[in-house]
Amino acid sequence: MENIALISCVSKKCSFRTRAKDMYTSPLFVKSLKYVNDILKPNKIYILSAKYGLLELNKEIEPYNETLNNKNKQEKREWAKNVLEQLKNKCDIKKDMFIFLAGKNYYENLIAELNNKNILMEKLPIGKRMQWLKEKIDG
Repeated sequence: MENIALISCVSKKCSFRTRAKDMYTSPLFVKSLKYVNDILKPNKIYILSAKYGLLELNKEIEPYNETLNNKNKQEKREWAKNVLEQLKNKCDIKKDMFIFLAGKNYYENLIAELNNKNILMEKLPIGKRMQWLKEKIDG
């Protein structure tokens, strides 16, 4: 069993092609990635992207302006179906532990298919997420 961290994309991005881990520049994303790398130390880390689906950290991508927040229920289900297919090619979705640092739109249609999951900061608004991450990172 592996631990897999899934971090959702954010709206604040670079304006040029770069690696996925460098594309997202908001403090929430930066702190989430730092927390995952420094404290959780999972076997794998992926970004949940509204446009690209499941992204490896070093995958080069173009900037985009897309979010699941503006999608209807069917579009969110289709996005999740695509992400699950991508996950199946990289992980064991029935045995691995999936740790979400993501808003509800990014995990709600995924979690039913995953046996082992942990949703960090669930139901916390962004300000509280930042505070939670800061406390965990700073000790």
